[in-house]
Amino acid sequence: MKLQHLAILALGLSSLIAGSAAAEELTIRVGYPGVGVDNRPYGYGDSVSVARVGEYLEKEFQNDKDIKIEWTYFRGAGPELNEALAAEKLDIAAGLGDLPSIVGRSRGLDTKFLLPASERGSLYLAVAPNADIDSIDDLKGKKVAQFRGTNLQIATDAVLEAHKLTEKDIKFVSLTTGDATAALAAGNVDASFGGEEYLDLAKRGIVKIVYASKKDKPIFGTNSAIFVTTEFEQKHPDLTQRITTAFVKAAAWGSDEANRQAVFDAWAKSGVPAESFAEDFDGQPLARRNTAVIDDFIVARYKEKAAKAKQYGLIKKDVDIDSWLAPKYLETALKELGLEDYWPRYDAAGNKVASGRVEVAAQ
Repeated sequence: MKLQHLAILALGLSSLIAGSAAAEELTIRVGYPGVGVDNRPYGYGDSVSVARVGEYLEKEFQNDKDIKIEWTYFRGAGPELNEALAAEKLDIAAGLGDLPSIVGRSRGLDTKFLLPASERGSLYLAVAPNADIDSIDDLKGKKVAQFRGTNLQIATDAVLEAHKLTEKDIKFVSLTTGDATAALAAGNVDASFGGEEYLDLAKRGIVKIVYASKKDKPIFGTNSAIFVTTEFEQKHPDLTQRITTAFVKAAAWGSDEANRQAVFDAWAKSGVPAESFAEDFDGQPLARRNTAVIDDFIVARYKEKAAKAKQYGLIKKDVDIDSWLAPKYLETALKELGLEDYWPRYDAAGNKVASGRVEVAAQ
């Protein structure tokens, strides 16, 4: 009997130890679609990159010894991150662009849209200084670099369509951001669509900028968001809430004009100079890019991008945006943090319909 009692006690202790070990193994796997200069594990131009530098997720779980945060940066951007999602290697897709997320959704990737990571991200067209290209209209027949499969592609297609051009009118070369920059500087392509990374090159006379989406209609530009896999969300709704709240805190800090230079310095960890962000945001409020709210503008952009993706043959099926959204976590975070009226709201066309406490820069 004594031996039997000891055996039962040992079994109980073994179960407790096993349960404790299992708890210690919980790692929240966060993926980001891109890398900085020279493969630095930092991004730029969004609230996720603010959260990364400020360690908002890590601080949220610093007292939870059984929870770890693991960041993975994908040089292949959105398409490569989608592959990791399909292989069940990620729980959170942070800063995933509109096109790759829509493509993934159309192909069965089971995720939930938690909150925006960036809106109205800048799209620039850079060309060689001596190129005979002065506008979008001059691209017909030219060799142009573009990171295919990313939100740059769908943003580019929309701009081309506005100028009565299509992808068939241009000789596109699919290159990563870093490779496209090198190809343009070397004269191997006539032009390249990209982001703030071209502003420093323009300042040094290596390229010239002939188009900037921020000077165009509000509907142009890039968008990205933060997603959670449905499996993780259903298994850990409490953790999903805490993750969302942490990202909202980062977005709020990154939208405060008092932190303007600090935001640019944080993004500069990617290797892109802080001065480039200052130029990109000249006359633009931080809150317009780093907003965390799901308003009519962001919903309309995703619905429009989904429709355009199908029109352009990038996806085969319709994507229901409304069923994709999981706003309850965001709404809870905004209420708990007292940020319900922090950010402005915009209608589908980009017109402000409600003022926010934070947007104070020039409109």
